[in-house]
Amino acid sequence: MINPKHIEIISLSLKISFKNVENTIALLEEGATIPFISRYRKEVTGSLDEVQVGDIKDQFDKLKEVEKRRESILKSIEEQGKMTDDLRRRILATYNLTELEDIYLPYRQKKRTRASIAREKGLEQLALRILGQKNADDPVDLAANFLSDEVPTAEEALQGARDIIAELVSENEEARNRVRNFFAKSATVFAKVVKNKENEGVKYKDYYGFEESLKSIPSHRLLAIRRGEEEGFLRVQIEPPAEEVLDALERQFVTGSGDCSKQVKLAVDDSYDRLLLPSIETEFRNSSKEKADVEAISVFADNLRQLLLAAPLGEKRVLAIDPGFRTGCKVVCMDEFGNLLTNTTIYPHPPQNDEHTALNKLKNLIETYDIEAIAVGNGTAGRETMDLLKHLKTGRTVEYFMVNESGASIYSASEVAREEFPEYDVTVRGAVSIGRRLSDPLAELVKIDAKSIGVGQYQHDVNQKMLKESLDRVVELCVNSVGINLNTASKHLLTYVSGLGPALAQNIVSYRAENGAFKSRDAVKKVPRMGEKAFEQAAGFLRVRDSKNPLDNTAVHPESYHIVTKMAKDLGCDVGELIRNREKRQEIQLKNYITDTVGLPTLKDIMKELEKPGLDPRGKAIPFEFGDVRSMEDLSVGMVLPGIVTNITKFGAFVDIGVKQDGLVHVSQMANRFIKDPSEVVRLTQQVTVKVTEVDLARKRIFLSMKEV
Repeated sequence: MINPKHIEIISLSLKISFKNVENTIALLEEGATIPFISRYRKEVTGSLDEVQVGDIKDQFDKLKEVEKRRESILKSIEEQGKMTDDLRRRILATYNLTELEDIYLPYRQKKRTRASIAREKGLEQLALRILGQKNADDPVDLAANFLSDEVPTAEEALQGARDIIAELVSENEEARNRVRNFFAKSATVFAKVVKNKENEGVKYKDYYGFEESLKSIPSHRLLAIRRGEEEGFLRVQIEPPAEEVLDALERQFVTGSGDCSKQVKLAVDDSYDRLLLPSIETEFRNSSKEKADVEAISVFADNLRQLLLAAPLGEKRVLAIDPGFRTGCKVVCMDEFGNLLTNTTIYPHPPQNDEHTALNKLKNLIETYDIEAIAVGNGTAGRETMDLLKHLKTGRTVEYFMVNESGASIYSASEVAREEFPEYDVTVRGAVSIGRRLSDPLAELVKIDAKSIGVGQYQHDVNQKMLKESLDRVVELCVNSVGINLNTASKHLLTYVSGLGPALAQNIVSYRAENGAFKSRDAVKKVPRMGEKAFEQAAGFLRVRDSKNPLDNTAVHPESYHIVTKMAKDLGCDVGELIRNREKRQEIQLKNYITDTVGLPTLKDIMKELEKPGLDPRGKAIPFEFGDVRSMEDLSVGMVLPGIVTNITKFGAFVDIGVKQDGLVHVSQMANRFIKDPSEVVRLTQQVTVKVTEVDLARKRIFLSMKEV
């Protein structure tokens, strides 16, 4: 039974109707995946997209964690014998983890503290008497009643009492919330260089003596400062104006004007400096870090999504080159399905400079293997290799592409690559990866740890569990939004298909190897451990070309085949003719096919798919050529050059202009209007025209503009 309060909280937070949240959670609890729910259960969810479904899942998971913590707290207080009806009511009433921890704080098992030591010495009643703040009471006289061998003087008794009061103040929920409010509204991030580290941490020089409001500091700046702190170059503090906070706390706890009140004031000041400030600062360090992580991961995820959904070349025969100087350029030829046909090495660059032999080899390979496109890695010697191809004369049309090879070396040394090409070395595997990236970026990049692909910032500084979950979800959504060819997809690609996972993906590949290509979607049910639930979740995202049923090569789910069959029957034709004949499809009245379980959202999706069955939504790769520059020394202010967007951050976009050092287009230089987020203007792998505005050779920095170019 799903807790209605959870549904209500999520509904209010995400501004999604109670019913749609409830239905979505029910589907998730039944084992349905985000891609399946957002694509095939629109009537149930109110047509929520994958982002909304994912947000519901994330919030529901967090609420379940709160419930686990609540149970643990209840059990702990019960075991201490301190549970009361009012305390239980307060614990059960909150769904805020911070509030829950505040309620539990006085009951949490602690190490020995100054306050607990004072209590052991019998000073708790003295502390409470002083906290009562009767103007007639003299704290020294009160302390005289609590002297002992362990507490020989009045001052020691008063110090112990103040320690107890300080802890009571620090555990007071209202006090903690007051301090939190000051942090939220007016805390400042301070950073300064660690003594004697001035010359070692020059890359953090911008943060020597730095301060900025916590509520407005950009995530990338906060992460940079924290990295400097972790590396031992910066000392960082987060705190609000101390005088304002102390004034508020004293107004709360100092209620009289006598000598006892002076003792309370001393205790309050000590509590803030020693207990409250460090505790709440830690909270805000963690929460600000989490916020920065979420933003950085969001940018990384958006970049990854764009990279995975980059336009593929498609099924063409490709010659791929992994360029190099001393060790030569590794060359591979692949068929239209990405299978390796042959490999060799050419040495057109220094020190060998055998350009003539290299061109002849390439020409022979192109003719022998009917090559239609050439992919060149964009790393070392990439530009020089593209220049070489300008001198290549063949009797056929061959397109040339420069391919981003970030992470190719990671793939080539991976277990995945060894499994695919056990008899070849890393250089051949790297070249194959470059070629396959051109043919189908999505299918190839899923084999590489997303952090190694080279998009995003601070990926090693953010919460790694959160990063992995986010990136895995992006990969899953991308794979399922495109759909995969059941008969050619690798195990790694199949792993991300809704409802499958590693075990079923391996079973599919093994079954295919033993029994040949699948003739239909339904045939995948014969794969070991492919149950009805897994088939339901996966079927719509699997494509089978040349199946007897043309719907097997569309995004129409098998559960809806009967609808299309009925449409065709009503028009006096078969399904194949219905797909081919636009005029017949225009005769369809969708309202005639609405049922209790099938509504207009599903019917419209079906019609859209029948219009362009099996269409790849990613478009097609377009060749690109850099301008006539090779190094930063070739650049001058005012130059207008073509480039490719290689990375997007919150503060701008990095563009490859062909000089082995990407240039930055700051967000303020992206358009002749105000731009809040670079993603409003550019996308990853986009071809753009930029103007050089500054070249800093010493720091290897290039600044570019897209304004009025």
